[in-house]
Amino acid sequence: QVRLVESGGGLVQAGGSLRLSCAASGIDFSVAVMAWYRQAPGKQREFVAVVVSGGTTNYADSVRGRFTISRDNARNTVYLQMNSLKPEDTAVYYCKAGVLRPPRLESYDYWGQGTQVTVSS
Repeated sequence: QVRLVESGGGLVQAGGSLRLSCAASGIDFSVAVMAWYRQAPGKQREFVAVVVSGGTTNYADSVRGRFTISRDNARNTVYLQMNSLKPEDTAVYYCKAGVLRPPRLESYDYWGQGTQVTVSS
């Protein structure tokens, strides 16, 4: 059974920092493409950051330079360090794992349940 469990969300003032964690189980984490998405009230879910198995990363323009995604393959965990938070960063943050499922190696995405981040002005 695949599980992605996010933690680390909460309430923080503008300019503050939070670190989100996503612990994965039931997948070959070392080869999974791990990403963070977010969804604000009344808006569509949007891409935040991604890290591939080799460590290459990419970010949405809105968070580039403020957020850092990283992974620890020994702990099957991906992190999102969020600095200089703004009220517009308020959203539910979701972890996603992109895998190739046997036997036909079909691409499939697994999602966590989300963690709330609220940034007050």
